[in-house]
Amino acid sequence: MEYRINQRTGDRISVIGIGSGYITEAPEEEAAEALELAYENGVNYVDTVASSAEGYALYGKAFEKVRDKMIYQVHFGAEYSTGKYGWTTDAETIKKSVDWQLGQLRTDYIDYGFIHCLDESSDWNAYRENGALDHLLHMKDEGVVRHIGISSHTPELVNLALDTGMVDMVMFSINPAYDYQKGDYANGSSDERMKMYRRCQKEGVGISVMKPFSGGQLLDAKASPFGNALTQYQCIQYALDKPGVLTVVPGVSSLENMKKLLGFFDASPEERDYSVIGTFTPKNAVGNCVYCNHCHPCPAGLDIALINKYYDLAKMGDALAADHYDNLEKHASDCVQCGHCNDRCPFKVDQMKRMEEIAAYFKK
Repeated sequence: MEYRINQRTGDRISVIGIGSGYITEAPEEEAAEALELAYENGVNYVDTVASSAEGYALYGKAFEKVRDKMIYQVHFGAEYSTGKYGWTTDAETIKKSVDWQLGQLRTDYIDYGFIHCLDESSDWNAYRENGALDHLLHMKDEGVVRHIGISSHTPELVNLALDTGMVDMVMFSINPAYDYQKGDYANGSSDERMKMYRRCQKEGVGISVMKPFSGGQLLDAKASPFGNALTQYQCIQYALDKPGVLTVVPGVSSLENMKKLLGFFDASPEERDYSVIGTFTPKNAVGNCVYCNHCHPCPAGLDIALINKYYDLAKMGDALAADHYDNLEKHASDCVQCGHCNDRCPFKVDQMKRMEEIAAYFKK
């Protein structure tokens, strides 16, 4: 397992977590085996929102004895009074639902209390005005909630929440379809979405990624908005390469599904390489580095993707990015202008020109 650190909280988070949307599709015994396999292989992050109420009891039973080793993000707004998933901003309903979730999970604390699924400004206003947000903050003051998060599909709403300074984790849908305006949740332009990812990294706010496969559409050539199929490993790597991302939480529906996800760590670089998306992304993606590493290896030894990422972050005012750049073994000024990267870049980025620009910015 690989881990990343949430800079605001210090939590060490597995880069692959568990999404709960489909967990109850498996027979109870098989679901338990899948969760046990995940834990044994170092998975420690769980998004608890399930499609039906039975999902919470599965986690309570599976992880009660190792609760201190697991990290739960629990959503204030997901509710199960009918036995199936529902969504609300009503404060009293949220209070009852969270108490019920704690009981089912067999825990007395929440690692990340999430403001749930805010995609409209009216939802955000309601959450703040009717007492729902006050209840979440009260539970944090009491120590029941350790950190605050927000889940959303809309960059504008995420930025509004980040403006408050209280958010430690963002759950957001990241995949090539949504990032390039393909699909129901493709909110915000490519630039708006990338700026939000960079802002999260700059401010030390982690991102947990939902819908990495666009609801499975990207895995099926007939359903894909691009007319081409990607693999799970390509989609996972795509999300992990985005600034701010700490973990990807695909929905787990079976033991075999969990085994397949864990196979990501044994996959070759070629199996993770998603550069094929450069052949079917829209025009507004051309010329923008997405840090895909397809230009590697550099004959001069430059880590071109990281150099680009630190430059983009530094321009936003991220002092740590400048420090990280300084600590690289090779800098943009070491570019020999051989053109190897330009020839290989699927997004038609003029990396030679970028290296000159970056070297002038950092003066090295």
